[in-house]
Amino acid sequence: MTQAAKKAVIILSGGLDSTTCMAVAKNEGYELYPLSFFYGQKAAIELESAKKVSEFYGVADRHFIADLNGIIRGSALTDADKEIPVHRDENEMEKEIPATYVPARNIIFLSIALSYAEAIGAEAMYIGVNALDYSGYPDCRHEFIEAFQEVINKGTAAGAHGAGILIKTPLQFLSKAGIVKLGAELGAPLQFSHSCYFGTDPSCGVCDSCLLRIKGFQEAGVPDPIPYAVEIDWNTK
Repeated sequence: MTQAAKKAVIILSGGLDSTTCMAVAKNEGYELYPLSFFYGQKAAIELESAKKVSEFYGVADRHFIADLNGIIRGSALTDADKEIPVHRDENEMEKEIPATYVPARNIIFLSIALSYAEAIGAEAMYIGVNALDYSGYPDCRHEFIEAFQEVINKGTAAGAHGAGILIKTPLQFLSKAGIVKLGAELGAPLQFSHSCYFGTDPSCGVCDSCLLRIKGFQEAGVPDPIPYAVEIDWNTK
């Protein structure tokens, strides 16, 4: 009898991190079930990137985009009257929870992903949280992931029956350079990924997300395959 393929739900924003997570899940032998979210983000263009990544892996037919527009707010990423920070160095990014923090976003995303995962009999959920480059987002910390794993274990039928659903965070303790290298090694379609908070094409190159991405590619010694609105020195490490 042929053993059923193990399944994983991948929270896929279309950015560098989640695209690399897709590559990791594929490499670890999972059948991919990508899940994206439209929550009124200014960078809604990232959903087009998520579609391209799903197409690349041949799973566009089961790529779901959940519409949460209007429900999630209170962030510079969603609210027109809040400005996205630009030209900041990493010391500034680390000082406080940034304006780009989206209230309870990962709690909401993981909850929906969990319901979907349990319904389809998935064994794992992948999320591209990362706590090393800067620690401004409380819902990217290892402590949060551990706490949510405990919620899964105690609050789902899968957990009660001992099967469980594992949250996988393969990028948790990698630097951005490490993420770039991992994605490149696994053949992730980084050329389709989009990380800019403004959602411009080409990417702005000056928001926190762009700056961290650029730094990661620079330190990895790899030119970023996406265009930027500003000139980048890719030889700098």
